[in-house]
Amino acid sequence: MKLELTEAVWLDERGIVTLVELAECSGLSEAELRDLVDLGALEPLNPDSSDWSFGAQCIVAARAASRLRSDFELDTQSLAVVLSLLERVQELEMELQRVHARLPRLHR
Repeated sequence: MKLELTEAVWLDERGIVTLVELAECSGLSEAELRDLVDLGALEPLNPDSSDWSFGAQCIVAARAASRLRSDFELDTQSLAVVLSLLERVQELEMELQRVHARLPRLHR
């Protein structure tokens, strides 16, 4: 029998995490996270501060970046491109859902 451990985190959109906390829960180093910020893939709530904090939604993006880095051996520049493309796909999917919601239901 194989036992799998799964970690679940309840994200509150109003939640805030520090750079250190984001590194701990994402699997990325602080240096990698700083690179992703410099490349525009992640945006701190307080970019002018020396102690960055992030909205909890950045945890999802940082974890995805960590998995992509591990699975495909991507560098931070490649991660930034992939994260921006994933964000764009998500935006387009939400727009498609809004369009479908406005269309009348067709009976078959």
